[in-house]
Amino acid sequence: MRIFAILFFILFFASCLSKQQTCHDPDIDVGNPPMVAFNNITLEMSLKPFKKNEPEYIKDVCRMVFLQWKQLLKHSDTVSVMLWTADGSEILSYTGDLNQRLEWAMYIGNPNTGHEVDSKPETLSLHERAYTYMDNPPEFSYADLKFIVNTLKKEGEKITGKPIRVGATFDPGPEFAKSPFKYRTHPEICMGNTMGTKTFVCCYATLNEDKEKYAGYPDGIPQGTPFGTFFGKQSRAFLSDLNFDYLWLSNGFGFGMETWSATGAVFDGKTFHKEKLADTQRKIMDFWNVFRAECPDFRIETRGTNMSTGIDLASDGVDMKGIYRGGFNLLPPPNSPWAALDGDFGLELTGYMSRMAELPDERYIFRFYTHDPWWANSPWLDRYGRETHDIYLPMAVSRINKKGEITLPSHLNFLSVDDSYGNMPDQAPDEVIPHILQGRRMGADQAGPVVWVYPFEEYHHWAYHQPERLEEIYYGDWFIRQALNDGFPMNTVVSTTNFAALMKDGYNGFNESVLVTVVPDPGSEIEKQLMNFVKNGGRLILYGPAIHAGREFLDFMNTGLAEPLSGEFTITSLPDFDVIRNGASFRLRHDLQMSAGGIASVADRPDDAGTRIPVQARQGINTRDIVILRSHDSWRGGTICYVRGTNSASYTGGKLLRPDNPEQWFTGGALMRYGLGKLGYSIKYNKHAASQRNPVNVISRHDNGYIFSGYVPDQTVEQLFRFPLGAPVLTGMETELKEGYASYRLPRGWSRECRIFVEQKDGLLACKEIAPVEIHIKRKINITGLKDATVRVFPGKDVTYYKAMTHNNHYPARPDTLISIKGSSAFYEYRHVTGQMVFTW
Repeated sequence: MRIFAILFFILFFASCLSKQQTCHDPDIDVGNPPMVAFNNITLEMSLKPFKKNEPEYIKDVCRMVFLQWKQLLKHSDTVSVMLWTADGSEILSYTGDLNQRLEWAMYIGNPNTGHEVDSKPETLSLHERAYTYMDNPPEFSYADLKFIVNTLKKEGEKITGKPIRVGATFDPGPEFAKSPFKYRTHPEICMGNTMGTKTFVCCYATLNEDKEKYAGYPDGIPQGTPFGTFFGKQSRAFLSDLNFDYLWLSNGFGFGMETWSATGAVFDGKTFHKEKLADTQRKIMDFWNVFRAECPDFRIETRGTNMSTGIDLASDGVDMKGIYRGGFNLLPPPNSPWAALDGDFGLELTGYMSRMAELPDERYIFRFYTHDPWWANSPWLDRYGRETHDIYLPMAVSRINKKGEITLPSHLNFLSVDDSYGNMPDQAPDEVIPHILQGRRMGADQAGPVVWVYPFEEYHHWAYHQPERLEEIYYGDWFIRQALNDGFPMNTVVSTTNFAALMKDGYNGFNESVLVTVVPDPGSEIEKQLMNFVKNGGRLILYGPAIHAGREFLDFMNTGLAEPLSGEFTITSLPDFDVIRNGASFRLRHDLQMSAGGIASVADRPDDAGTRIPVQARQGINTRDIVILRSHDSWRGGTICYVRGTNSASYTGGKLLRPDNPEQWFTGGALMRYGLGKLGYSIKYNKHAASQRNPVNVISRHDNGYIFSGYVPDQTVEQLFRFPLGAPVLTGMETELKEGYASYRLPRGWSRECRIFVEQKDGLLACKEIAPVEIHIKRKINITGLKDATVRVFPGKDVTYYKAMTHNNHYPARPDTLISIKGSSAFYEYRHVTGQMVFTW
């Protein structure tokens, strides 16, 4: 009897463990801080972890995928696995026979070069010759791939309790697997020169005749078949037969010809061929239409290009507006992981914001690069050095939709859960997940201090109705990229269309923000609303040429237009800006093509009482005003700052524009940060040499506080901050005040909350979180080092139990004054404070 009881207990206990492992987390209140859940989390992976083609081994790998990431997956409604099976040639070559051998991505490096895989000499790079990732890699058939797909769904649902989707992938390039289809049978479809001459499939290519059997063309491919038609038929057959749920288009496929480059079908690096724009736009849209005619039902997710909406439109004819509004059931491109690998966060954030300003619907993706399954690197561990900059910077980005709501990414992707050797080390999820969750918990819930009003509609209108403005479109996004790389803290975006409609309806969510946009078209609704915004106390920065502005708006800016000048200038020194101890250059190189024409701006009425001209550019006897500020007594404190803007870069070949040498030339993008300082948000740097890269900063708002995050490529650079309400004192840090600025030397990747701003000339301040030790109190923050200071504190939105004290006790020791800003925030202000203060709420 005792034996039966013991057996019963063992079976019961094992059953409980099994249920605990395979069921989703119970829906109980465990006191977690509130966090907006994701609609979907995607785990990307190759087939390399399936090192044995055995059913039980495959099941074990599938279970491990979900168990490693389970603590994150519980914060999502749906879980997806994106399979990097090969390079998409498994779709192109599919015959409809599940017993067909599968060519898969078993390589490290490029397998489509003139050198055989695993060949010598060993001095060849991975770009010249690939290796197999293990000795005797397993063979797979299409039927085996279908088994993997079904096993992922079955085991994933057991472990997470959530619906599991599995996606297929298509890449236009040569990187991942051997592709006889692209490079031997049909090289005519490789029109892009992204990784060498004729290496990337172009979406609007046409196919030559082919007698081979394909799933969608059992009798062969007729001459002149559009690639989109062929690809659509093959995708529908492949996805249906193997039980996939969606298709990911990689590396810019579907978004032009040169998807990694600053050049393209329209701009060749020297000339904008305006006459090619309409035909190129038609070809791209034709691809989407014919592809969707053959593959209408499977959702498409896209990686997009390495550039931005404006750059792609002006250089490669990519009609993002047409693609978004074409009814193609697609998710928009996420942040590009490519730029972040080189620390080019200006390009990453410019591209990300420009593509989310408008959307097909409300969904968009944030993507993070943990491992690379092809090129023998794991970015989290090596390229990023386990630093968090590519988590907290893009996760600080938010968009404002047509309802005025702050929206965060609905989808989260990880490239990838496995490394180039098919390993799935616990270290990556163990270390990355806490930062992802913290970034989400601190996600923006109101507009940031600086908001980009992105001209999505205007750029598309100019391209097709005023093509002489292509240079202006191209310049605009490159200039913003340069400004962000210089530390201009802009990470909230709204389209001009949504902004104008919101303002017309009386929206006040921008009242605490500085707006940033291009000079508006005359008589437009955006022009009217920008003027109203400033007249009612708003702060506005405009950038770019003003030659198309209307007379009324030019008068509003107090800006006139003289003869445009280009070439070399000397700008006025900036005594209240950065300190470069080795000497700064004040020579400015303004290239006509890269900067949308010459500099024509001059103050129309220099003696206007409300006008300041802090920066001028001189060329011989000629002077142009490149930063003009204007305010008016009737504007309730409103100010407009016009920055003509020079894109200090040139195209000399390769994929990106080459920045001017900062030792020889002033960087034009820095004037955006300088202009922002004139509006009260001053960020300055103290460094040894001009060649040292500046920090990249973003500032978002959460629960009435400020979240500062950054990337510091050179940690010897000192950062100094002073805002309209004082110097920001970051929670958990110390700062030395210098002439009213908070000074910091910050780590490579960082994110800190700020609740307290202090007006005080000098001194050492420290701000830290302390234990509440009091009923109902959630937060208690202590600041020390105050000397006759004005202190402004931003508590959480719930101030039911708010108190301010001169030391850590339970009763307020001084009166508090609630001061409301025009908008959604409120702060408490205390004057003439010496010593310390403690704040609770």
